[in-house]
Amino acid sequence: MDVAQLKRQLFEYTALLFHEGFLDEQFTQLQQLQDENNPDFVVEVVSLFFDDSERLLNELAKALDQQNIDFKKVDAHVHQLKGSSSSIGAQRVQRVCIAFRNYCQDKNVEGCLKCLQQVKHEFSLVKNKLETLFNLEKQILAAGGSPPT
Repeated sequence: MDVAQLKRQLFEYTALLFHEGFLDEQFTQLQQLQDENNPDFVVEVVSLFFDDSERLLNELAKALDQQNIDFKKVDAHVHQLKGSSSSIGAQRVQRVCIAFRNYCQDKNVEGCLKCLQQVKHEFSLVKNKLETLFNLEKQILAAGGSPPT
């Protein structure tokens, strides 16, 4: 595939991620902070998000598996996940976190467990989608194209 085709594929794929609500304007703003002095900025920030989110999801699972659930602790983890997902533009993860926090405030165990499954699912989806996006960008560079702007 030539560079023009790859760039068109990247453009269409990115547009689809926005259209399907996986990403919002914050992701665009993150991309605008990337320049030739820091060409891997977005990948680095998103990789930190992936690592942090996986840690938080594990912490949430442990906290919700306790006999006496500390809803303040659960809410603090969800709040952190909501903030980090918002900072990279992972809109669907952020939306589930909003509902999750409401269940924490209501001390609704069933609702929290349901939201944990939903947020794990949405995180997995956005992680796979962003990895695909970054792989397309790598293919463009490997084919001799310039970094996407």
